[in-house]
Amino acid sequence: MKRAFIFFFCILSSSFCYAQDLTIPLYQEQIPNAKKTPADYIEETDSNGLIKNISIPTMQAYLPDKNKANGTAVIIFPGGGYFVLAPKKCIEIAKAFSALGVAAFVVKYRLPSDKIMNDKTIGPLQDAQTAIKTVRRRAGEWNIKPNKIGMIGLSAGGHLVSTAGTQLNRVVIDNKAHISLRPDFMILLYPVIIYDPDIPRTRENLIGKKPTAKALSLYSTNKSVNDITPPTFLVHAADDDVIPMKNSLQFFDALLKAKVKAEMHILQTGGHGFGIYDVENKDSWFIGCYEWMRKNGFGSAER
Repeated sequence: MKRAFIFFFCILSSSFCYAQDLTIPLYQEQIPNAKKTPADYIEETDSNGLIKNISIPTMQAYLPDKNKANGTAVIIFPGGGYFVLAPKKCIEIAKAFSALGVAAFVVKYRLPSDKIMNDKTIGPLQDAQTAIKTVRRRAGEWNIKPNKIGMIGLSAGGHLVSTAGTQLNRVVIDNKAHISLRPDFMILLYPVIIYDPDIPRTRENLIGKKPTAKALSLYSTNKSVNDITPPTFLVHAADDDVIPMKNSLQFFDALLKAKVKAEMHILQTGGHGFGIYDVENKDSWFIGCYEWMRKNGFGSAER
């Protein structure tokens, strides 16, 4: 307990001690799978920080000081039901990781929309694959080791990350340089995994109200887990009444059956949408997460 307190105090006291905070466009030229953006499709951020109508995806980078960087990076994908993006908790997590020497990137990805996409079912995945391709391609520039790049997903962002991490042969972007699109590890917070009637809005926003059985199976990402799925850390609250805990349980079970390294933390309380500082035993999952990363070679040996 004492060690955990010291660890968390260090995070709190240095949360704002990262070297850079910069915005990186995901695409330098034409955005793939894009239609001409309608005049009324204007990006907006409401008073709660929720973003909608994203047509130009970007990453916000939180890079640690060069002397503190440990070579690991995390690419973070907000939730929001594939309807809006809720980046507030992701920024909180990014700053905490950056304070520990881990480079962090919060992705503002496109949300599925027939208005701006030829195929809305692949739009978010294109941005996720482009994000990891970009970080891996520019790893040297940002003091990152190309084999220590993970993805973090919250809620619907967890669905996106688990899709990117399990469907590695489903490349939906131009990748002539054959840069690996496989995350080296995944961290999933209260993720959507199962495409079933319990979470209709998230499912409908991505694949429509009347999806085929094949589409439902494809987008239930536990069914795509295999022995090359990245090591995964899962966190869910037992009292989550938005995304049932069975989503994480079924993904964890699939990981065990495939003999993939995995760890799951179930919080007694916390509901849905928590970050680091706003649940009972609030620091426990983050401390456990970073310890798991270190144990698997994705963090600094220093505390």
